[in-house]
Amino acid sequence: MIRSKTVALVLAGAMVSVNVQAEVPGNARAEAGMRTFAAALPKASAMGNADNSPLLASLISEALENNPEIQAALRQRDAASQRIAPAEALDDPVLEAGVINAPLASSTFNREDMTMKMIGLSQRLPFPGKRGLRKDVAARDAQSVSFGYQETVNRVVRDIKTAYFDLGLTLEMTRLAEKNKLILEEFLHIAEDHYAVGRGSQADVLKAQTQVSRMVDELLRLARERPAIEAELIRALGRDATVAAPVPEPPQLREEHVDLESLRETALARRPQLLALQSIVARNEKALDLARKNYYPDLDVRLSYGQRDNMLDGTRRADMVSLTMAINLPVWRENKLAPRVAESLAIRDQAQSLYQAQRNEVAASLRQQAAMAEQSLKSARLYQTTILPQARLTVEAALAAYRVNRVDFLTLLDSQMTVFNYEISQVTSMAGYNKALAEIDLLIGKSPMSLPASEEAL
Repeated sequence: MIRSKTVALVLAGAMVSVNVQAEVPGNARAEAGMRTFAAALPKASAMGNADNSPLLASLISEALENNPEIQAALRQRDAASQRIAPAEALDDPVLEAGVINAPLASSTFNREDMTMKMIGLSQRLPFPGKRGLRKDVAARDAQSVSFGYQETVNRVVRDIKTAYFDLGLTLEMTRLAEKNKLILEEFLHIAEDHYAVGRGSQADVLKAQTQVSRMVDELLRLARERPAIEAELIRALGRDATVAAPVPEPPQLREEHVDLESLRETALARRPQLLALQSIVARNEKALDLARKNYYPDLDVRLSYGQRDNMLDGTRRADMVSLTMAINLPVWRENKLAPRVAESLAIRDQAQSLYQAQRNEVAASLRQQAAMAEQSLKSARLYQTTILPQARLTVEAALAAYRVNRVDFLTLLDSQMTVFNYEISQVTSMAGYNKALAEIDLLIGKSPMSLPASEEAL
């Protein structure tokens, strides 16, 4: 039975097989398996835009609706926005009622002219500018929380993309290992056939069996890793742990132009984490101004009405109205007010330093991820266009030469394992490129492709 063309098709896809017609004893079961597998092989992964995947887009939309971290951040944002108006509001007025100037000798209200029943209302009025500063502080707090919500959304989207690409890589590596195992099993049958007719050695059979066992071990390793990656994807989606994980599409390349300087400018202008730190800096500036305002007194205004009974002889007494004003005296400056100003100043400087440190970290991370994306893209292209086609041709040539005893079996096995390793390297580079782009999207503050209806209304 002639096997050379069949195996060449499996190894090289649509590439032209080496025209060698050497006949060796056949194995019907192996031939049937190889033909079935060759027909079932998917096409090589094409370069496209992974973010355009309908499945990935639907997973991101699902997470925006169901992820508990996003929902918690949304509730926190709503709560922070409700603190703005109360921060500017006046303190509650104080209502008071009682009896004043009542004589101890008697309890009647008509013996003393100054005895009266009183009701009063008082209100504290902060020094001008304090209310506005309190509102500004609360508004900046709410703004930083809002940016924190956006950062949470972007981080969850990054986690989904990373887990999605990792799971897709694991599934593709499993497919490649299964394909390679089938090819190695076919090589094993060929070695057994050669050994049966005295054209090969038992060592060739043992080497082939060892490589098949290695593929079985690789499949077991991938099977162990898959549940952990699926669990991470399920967590990021906000699904129940009992719900099955989605099955990603094979790895693809979404080629994008990566301009480091443009990315840095975009990150400084749009990264929610940096914008939140800017809001915190502005908030602490307002808090410092507010602390300095505490050197000025507040004003308490009190209005009261006193009702007096008629005298014992029936003479009418006029009721009385009182209006008083009071201010607090901020005299404890050295041990009370000055330390609070110093504290606010230190917190402001700390926020500025944190912002600068985060800017530097974002710039460094962008440089790292841009370099990783560029190198991964170049590697994936090189494997796809040059290395893998050449390696597959090498396997075809080695297989044809082995059939006519021009090369040893170890050369054939090494050639096939080289193809397998290159295929693994190619899909790993593709996944690494996509994950680097996902990290870049987080660093520059790129929003998810779509928002749920509840978010559009906000």
